[in-house]
Amino acid sequence: MTRVSDAMPDTDRPNAARIYDYMLGGAHHFAVDRAAAAQMLERFPDAARAGHANRDFLRRAVEFCCARGIRQFLDLGSGIPTVGNVHEVARRHDPDVRVAYVDIEPVAIAYSREVIGDDPLVTVTRADLRRPQDVLAAPGVAGLLDRSAPVAVLAVASLHYVAPEDGLTAVVAAYRAALVPGSAFVMSHGSDDVDDEDAAAHIRELAEVMRHSATPAYVRTRAELLDALAPFELADPGLVDIRRWRAESDLPDAAVYGAVGLVR
Repeated sequence: MTRVSDAMPDTDRPNAARIYDYMLGGAHHFAVDRAAAAQMLERFPDAARAGHANRDFLRRAVEFCCARGIRQFLDLGSGIPTVGNVHEVARRHDPDVRVAYVDIEPVAIAYSREVIGDDPLVTVTRADLRRPQDVLAAPGVAGLLDRSAPVAVLAVASLHYVAPEDGLTAVVAAYRAALVPGSAFVMSHGSDDVDDEDAAAHIRELAEVMRHSATPAYVRTRAELLDALAPFELADPGLVDIRRWRAESDLPDAAVYGAVGLVR
């Protein structure tokens, strides 16, 4: 089994989880992350609002899954705890919901464990989402989630860190193979394949900033994302900008696609 090092966090290079925390108004970041965020905001002033839009999409998707009767969640690339964590949202529907959080960033894991405490229905696992079999076999995942029952896999603002050589379609397919009917796969992913050329240029610039970070990001076309989601039946309205997924907004598109795939 591939193990993720338990080394101290890399404070010399910016990290996506810590930048995202900064954008959302959190406190778990370093000077290098704030500098990278400042670069992003200079090039793409809407970046912070896009981060909030992604968090809103996560909330709506979790509520959608709960309404379908799903009571187990596997959150890939869960990041640093902030308001509106998956278990907080889901427990408004059922206090017995089970949530397995997975991330590769040491700071995210440390603070997640601090926030979760000794909650027996929530686990925090340090693992690499690009290695689905390792994730699924990890004690914090395999020991908490009953895979004979429906599970919602959440890959929200995390799959754009899967490099082309890792094979996004293969990674998604491996998680799909572990899901029984009634399950769901939630995804949001940055893309420059949008009608608004300014938004497309901005998302490419953001990816360029992240290219030199500890967590490089990659944009993909809408067709590539649909290909990865092919094993699923997409819930209405399909693959759309996260600000348009079961929501109305006067703000421009975030250049981030979102969808919920259903397992029939």
